[in-house]
Amino acid sequence: MEISAGDFLCAINGQEINDIFDYHYLVDDEELEILIEKADGEEWLLEVEKDPDEDLGLSFGESLMDSYKSCHNKCVFCFIDQNPPGMRETIYFKDDDTRLSFLQGNYVTLTNMKDEDIERIINYRLAPINISVHTTNPKLRCEMLHNRFAGNIMERMKKLYDAEIPMNAQIVLCKGYNDGAELDRTLNDLLEYAPVLQSVSVVPVGLTKYREGLCELEPFDRDDALKVIGQIETVSKAAYAKHGIYFAHASDEWYINAGLDFPDEDSYDGYIQLENGVGMSRLFLNEIADGLADYRERQNAQSDRQQKGNTVTEVTTVTGVLAEGIVSSAMKEVTDTIDGVRINVYPIRNDFFGERITVTGLLTGGDIAAQLKGRSIGRALILPSNVLKSDEQLFLDDMTVEELQKALQVQVIIVKSSGFEFVQVIEDILSGEIAEDDPVVDMR
Repeated sequence: MEISAGDFLCAINGQEINDIFDYHYLVDDEELEILIEKADGEEWLLEVEKDPDEDLGLSFGESLMDSYKSCHNKCVFCFIDQNPPGMRETIYFKDDDTRLSFLQGNYVTLTNMKDEDIERIINYRLAPINISVHTTNPKLRCEMLHNRFAGNIMERMKKLYDAEIPMNAQIVLCKGYNDGAELDRTLNDLLEYAPVLQSVSVVPVGLTKYREGLCELEPFDRDDALKVIGQIETVSKAAYAKHGIYFAHASDEWYINAGLDFPDEDSYDGYIQLENGVGMSRLFLNEIADGLADYRERQNAQSDRQQKGNTVTEVTTVTGVLAEGIVSSAMKEVTDTIDGVRINVYPIRNDFFGERITVTGLLTGGDIAAQLKGRSIGRALILPSNVLKSDEQLFLDDMTVEELQKALQVQVIIVKSSGFEFVQVIEDILSGEIAEDDPVVDMR
């Protein structure tokens, strides 16, 4: 119908389009009148007949058709406030937009929403909504978020619950604030909204070295971790008995710091809180096992497979300090199963954010380059994709993968943060599927 790049979508069936959700809601009709403003200012009113589930085929310059809503809180635990100076501008933007919750899985506080915004979620059936709860104590929530309007979280969630809008929740736990009896209160309050509230994760506050002028917070120790896990598992058992879901989940860091084994895969409710670091280690270990099982099956099916030779290919991967034991154990399984490979696992200390930041996903190119310099890397450096910006070959410190490759003079291979994919890339290296003189290999 000669709609082209640079045109504007103004209205559908007489209703103005404010953002992507208006669009998706209105295009479900079979008969549409579409008001288009051409690049030269001319307006076209187009009539369209289509199937109810058929899309118009339009894509938009901005994913929301609108600017992102920013966060108006000043949370005591905010990680963005702990970033070093001089990073790219987008690193410092705090979004708090329920539309991104629906589209990208972001967590939102619901503090910058009006009643009509809640009604819009309900009318458009936008779900799931991921909510940063932290505490259900109204006074404490106002204090932790530094927002006097933050105390009505349960009332907001009750409206979504009554409308059966699926939700997930997270609690960033801060020692001396929302732990102990307050955590018990929050978990049990939230359990009242299950199973519409599908899950709640509890993650420890992340503390960088850039906290000058910020609230004093202490890290959790092993005894704290054991207590928190006990509180969470008590609620999980109650949720499972009543609703058949485990509901409350501790992030992996709690189990590692407590020195406990991770729960079985079934306990993670389909890894519903994976993006909050809940079950990532269990999933990785299971994927490694599955990948190696597939490898053995293929090897057994090859009657003419060669016997083990003397050539060994050395490769390297890195991990945050927190997951060193897990990754090292998994890589030993790989080398015990696949002939001809030796895998170095180097934990990288986080000098960029500070040594208290121990997760792999917050490693920077500069720290990797500095700490691998002079060490044996071998044929290739294999990096998990979670160290990079999702759609670019760019680390948090703005170093590119190509710059890292030049600094270390070794091939860099980016692999999905998946144990199964890691096994596959080892096979591809050994088989020659990935040539040694290939440029940066991005297998995402």
